[in-house]
Amino acid sequence: IPRTMPALLKAHKVSNKAAKAGFDWNKVEDIIDKVHEEVDELKEAIKNKDQKNVEEEIGDILFSLVNVSRYVEVNPEEALRKTIGKFIRRFHYVEKKIASSDKEMCETELTELNILWDEAKKKEQLR
Repeated sequence: IPRTMPALLKAHKVSNKAAKAGFDWNKVEDIIDKVHEEVDELKEAIKNKDQKNVEEEIGDILFSLVNVSRYVEVNPEEALRKTIGKFIRRFHYVEKKIASSDKEMCETELTELNILWDEAKKKEQLR
């Protein structure tokens, strides 16, 4: 596995190699439980203001999610790419709505931004 490979893809390949060697989960629910465990550990690290551990736990969460994606046969790189595109479309919608009301994003309450976000989400779902 090349060292220069993007981290998400590399995690997928490492996870796949480990699974082929017999180091794998029995069911996807077990991996999802691991994701929840890692999130709890992240919350604790944040609470303790332990920045080194925060970084480690975020990495653990990402790796666990890659394991979920591998197990359910979803390319994590493609899934993330699609989510980024979806985020950008929705964010642009919110930006345009705010701009059309002669406001600035930074001056708009989060509740209003969330309402516009939900609006963008509904519009996408209708397509």
